[in-house]
Amino acid sequence: MAFLSWRFPALVLLIAAIVVVPFLYAQRSVNASAAAGDLVKHTLRVEAAAQRMVAASRDFESAALTALMGATTPVIEKRLATGRPRAEAALDELEGLTRDNPKQQVRIGELRTMLRQRFDAVERLRAAPPGARSTLLAQLVARFPVLDMAQGIIEEEERNLVAREAREQVIVARADRIAWLAMLAQLLLLGLLAAALAKMTRQRGDAEQGVRRADQRARQILDTVREPIAVIDRSLRVVQHNAAFAELYGFDAGAGGARLADAGDGAWSNEETLRRIGDVALRGRELWDYEQRQRTADGVERTMLINAARMSIDDADTADAEGLVLLTASDVSAQKASEREIRELNRQLEGKVEQVSDVNRELEAFSYSVSHDLRAPLRHIAGFADKLRRHLGERMDDKSEHYLSVIGTSAKRMSQLIDDLLVYSRLGRSGLRLQPVDFQTVVADKRALLDANAEQEYPGHRIEWRIAPLPVVVGDENMLRQVWLNLLGNAVKYSSKSEPAQIEVRYLREADGTHRFEVADNGVGFDMNYAGKLFGVFQRLHGASEFEGTGIGLASVRRVLARHGGRIWAESEPGRGARFFFTLPPSTDAPLSPEFSA
Repeated sequence: MAFLSWRFPALVLLIAAIVVVPFLYAQRSVNASAAAGDLVKHTLRVEAAAQRMVAASRDFESAALTALMGATTPVIEKRLATGRPRAEAALDELEGLTRDNPKQQVRIGELRTMLRQRFDAVERLRAAPPGARSTLLAQLVARFPVLDMAQGIIEEEERNLVAREAREQVIVARADRIAWLAMLAQLLLLGLLAAALAKMTRQRGDAEQGVRRADQRARQILDTVREPIAVIDRSLRVVQHNAAFAELYGFDAGAGGARLADAGDGAWSNEETLRRIGDVALRGRELWDYEQRQRTADGVERTMLINAARMSIDDADTADAEGLVLLTASDVSAQKASEREIRELNRQLEGKVEQVSDVNRELEAFSYSVSHDLRAPLRHIAGFADKLRRHLGERMDDKSEHYLSVIGTSAKRMSQLIDDLLVYSRLGRSGLRLQPVDFQTVVADKRALLDANAEQEYPGHRIEWRIAPLPVVVGDENMLRQVWLNLLGNAVKYSSKSEPAQIEVRYLREADGTHRFEVADNGVGFDMNYAGKLFGVFQRLHGASEFEGTGIGLASVRRVLARHGGRIWAESEPGRGARFFFTLPPSTDAPLSPEFSA
């Protein structure tokens, strides 16, 4: 295209300049030469006319002199009668030939006057007496030199002829030079054209080779695609297809031009499908995701998704390239089977949901029963044990005191267990109330609460706290407070036998934006072989006589973090403390408070 944009017009102009300009100049030279030839002829005619005029005047004069000598014949009479008119006619012709030369016109006018005077003198000579004739004859020759004047006219024309011939020679020489230059330029142009043609031939060869390579690549790509693809013409004949089409429908690889209805042993014989594809070819419509059941060459009945759209390509092998249709067929049998399976699973899931709903309702009923029906017997047990202690008074021995203490402690433990179960149940059923939660404030509050409880439960016990700056996150504040209360409470409880207890809270923002928290202590620790039991309900790694607890706290922590999209795990060694890690996803981000922005 760049070549055609400016080089081709420039080449046309160059050819015109080299061919047309010399031709025009040669034509001009030819015309100039013809004009010069005409001028030469004109000069010769002028000379001939002047010679005729002189000859006619001399013929008249000689006839007159002959008649004066007494030789009167019919020839002499004829010469006397026609001589003067012939001379004047020649003079008129001479005047007409020299109209473009004012100088010659003047001479001819003088010659005409002199010629008339000379003819008049000859007439007087014939009428004069014999004695005076010699004198008149001498005057005639001396006073009227017609021959000299005619010779002057002829010489003027010859001088013009020499100038014209010189000018013609200059034009001819210039034309020759231009002809040679034009020939050299044309030879150079032919050389350039030959070089350009050779280059264009190479470029065309390279382009054709590139097109062949591109066509081969396109065919290879087309055959690599595992989706059946075919090109159909207006008469619904297969113009081109890929290997997947031939394999799926048992179509011969070289069966170009075969009818689509014959492909695949009737797979494409459906009248509705053929009509729709025909509408695409003839009316320019489009066919998208048309579903049809087909039996392919391997005998398997498949669900095919057919797409067709008209394409416009320059195909010399096809009579009507504008009516070509690109046809694709996608096997969605597996997808349909998956959809059926998904529908079946959804149906089963709906049943499971109903079952879960029933279980939830039963759990709610159980929670109600636990919170109301079980608390009353526990209060009765604790109350009557206390009454029995007061009733026995001083009569109560050590064994009775022990029995009553066990009854009271068990009732209290059972009440605490019921409370923890209710909390665990509410954590799984209640909706999340999302709001910004300042973990720094939450941890400070729980630390103050735990310090106050530790002073009562572990008098003289010292706790060293190291708390890193913590972020503000979005979540359910009550649930997240329960997380920190359980983790920090466990750290205080299980480090109560270490003096001083060292509890550390760390925070790290990971590369993917995840919030990672750590609660570490220097307490009794646990065996990692039993780490899987930590977060289960009623699972304890230490005896109730050694450390109090119901075994529900860490299970509640895991449930809260799971509902917030996080997770929890632990690392420990017996006697070397424990480290609990938990994460919250980046979706819980909230603007940091100014005191934590650093």
